[in-house]
Amino acid sequence: MNGFAFYDLITHCTQKSDSGETILSASKTKPADNVRAIRWEASTLTLLDQRRLPGEVIYRDYVDAVDIATAIHDMVVRGAPAIGITAAYGVVLAARKAYTKDPQAWQTLIQPDLDSLASSRPTAVNLHWALERMQSLFAGISGDPEPVLLQAAKDIHAEDVAANQAMGEVGAGIIGQCRAVLTHCNTGSLATGGYGTALGVIRSAYRRGNLQMVYVDETRPWLQGTRLTTWELMQDNIPVTLLADCAANYLMSRGEIEWVIVGADRIAANGDVANKIGTYGLAVAARHHSIRVMVVAPVSTFDLGIADGSHIPIEDRGPYEILQCGGHLIAPGGVNTWNPVFDVTPAGLIDVIVSEKGAIQAPDRQKIKALLV
Repeated sequence: MNGFAFYDLITHCTQKSDSGETILSASKTKPADNVRAIRWEASTLTLLDQRRLPGEVIYRDYVDAVDIATAIHDMVVRGAPAIGITAAYGVVLAARKAYTKDPQAWQTLIQPDLDSLASSRPTAVNLHWALERMQSLFAGISGDPEPVLLQAAKDIHAEDVAANQAMGEVGAGIIGQCRAVLTHCNTGSLATGGYGTALGVIRSAYRRGNLQMVYVDETRPWLQGTRLTTWELMQDNIPVTLLADCAANYLMSRGEIEWVIVGADRIAANGDVANKIGTYGLAVAARHHSIRVMVVAPVSTFDLGIADGSHIPIEDRGPYEILQCGGHLIAPGGVNTWNPVFDVTPAGLIDVIVSEKGAIQAPDRQKIKALLV
């Protein structure tokens, strides 16, 4: 099937204007959600290569866990929940390889592949959460581990989609009638098992008829907003306007938006949030302009073992990402670079955190613990 044809499944409804003209609009009875970046088919993990969007829709097949670790590191798949799901399927493939080599020693032979998966990205806690959940099953497995582990990976995948849909409804209920929102990076079906976290709230709000426009930051340096979020929203016929990262503060000053809605890669015990670089600046500007900030993330993103944001490991990627654009050098040779992938937004700048277990208004350590424990 052609890649674009796979996504051309948007559900529409028609209505008649006063003049009798037929108007095509997004369905208000079923959430628009037509993109899937992770698929398990015929004993193979298939990933949508997000580095090639929007110009090309290319799926890549994986049968080896080390290759999956490389795919995670190289951003074929990205987004904290999607990384966790992908890693879970990676454990399945690692177990298959180890069991084939020696059915009696597979739990020992699997360890190098698990280490490769664990080291692929340092900030997204969902990665380690998924690996720990899969490994917790090892002791109870006798015989071929693949059936048990594959079911567990599929469960993680399905649970993520269900959690995203639940968060979407909770978040949409909180924002109510809203003219426009601003989002950063990509937090939709491309970044999750499906539906999305922050973009899931946006989907649900639009389905309810409560949202007119989604403003999307370009999200330098990987341009996830430009390449991914705009593309994904357009697949689902949701109105979207793209802007340069540096235009967001001015947009706020004009009174154009009512909420900043973002996802998270890790949330500390006190409510500090690590998310795509640029989120902290948005939260500071939002507070100055009396605009509310919503963080949307599943409970697997919370890390109660980290006291506050100062202890969250922040990935620092190579200089080429900001020295080049589209493969072309745009900076003078020899210039120093600093390329942190994430920043930390203090809990005090966040109005509400939405999870599948409910919402935490004015998040702090006690409220988070009460929700999760």
